[in-house]
Amino acid sequence: MKQFNGFPARSMFTPVPAIFFSSLVPQITDIGELKITLFVFEKLYPKKGTPKYVTFRELLNDTDVTGALQDPEISPEQILREALQKAVNRGTLLTVAADNGDDIYLLNTEDNRRVRERISSGELSLGGLSVKPVQAAAAAEIPDIFTMYEANIGMLTPMIADELRDAEKNYPADWLRDAFKEAVSLNKRNWRYISRVLERWSAEGKKDGTHRRYNKENTDPDKYIKGKYGHIVQR
Repeated sequence: MKQFNGFPARSMFTPVPAIFFSSLVPQITDIGELKITLFVFEKLYPKKGTPKYVTFRELLNDTDVTGALQDPEISPEQILREALQKAVNRGTLLTVAADNGDDIYLLNTEDNRRVRERISSGELSLGGLSVKPVQAAAAAEIPDIFTMYEANIGMLTPMIADELRDAEKNYPADWLRDAFKEAVSLNKRNWRYISRVLERWSAEGKKDGTHRRYNKENTDPDKYIKGKYGHIVQR
């Protein structure tokens, strides 16, 4: 292994969202996916204008990228496509298929999801690139609870992360999203408020008509008939 000589005094820096380290790095097990995700951050940062995107050919023609994605049995093009597809499948990147195969990649942000919809409708053209129509998703995906926390409240702590995991097990994803929305709209950006909202909905039901969580012990109409004194209970 070649020894690294250290960072020079005047190094350039590439910003990476903190949520990448807390939510994505623990999940990514493929080194190719991790490398290409970091390269996309590095490529997008210096770009001017919006939307910021990178093309497949742009990445394939970069010797730093292809040098980092080497396999003696697989071509650099195949390795790159597989690594990018894994990042897309995970939800880190968005992709827009191009007619000439030079697909476009963007970070998966709220703004870029809107960009993708505008491309799909033909409302937006990216530098004259000919792209294939994008099929609209059946329903908007709800971000995971850790993403919502860091985007709306702040950095995670180990204690809060444990509470978020418990909440994710106990409440539907749309409840979590709506509780965060309520906290943001009322400027009560803290987990204590959000957890109390969820507890209230669980006990009383949501105002939108969603009932509280099903509890067989409390809702089974035959619970008394099936019990110890069932022989003396009449319907």
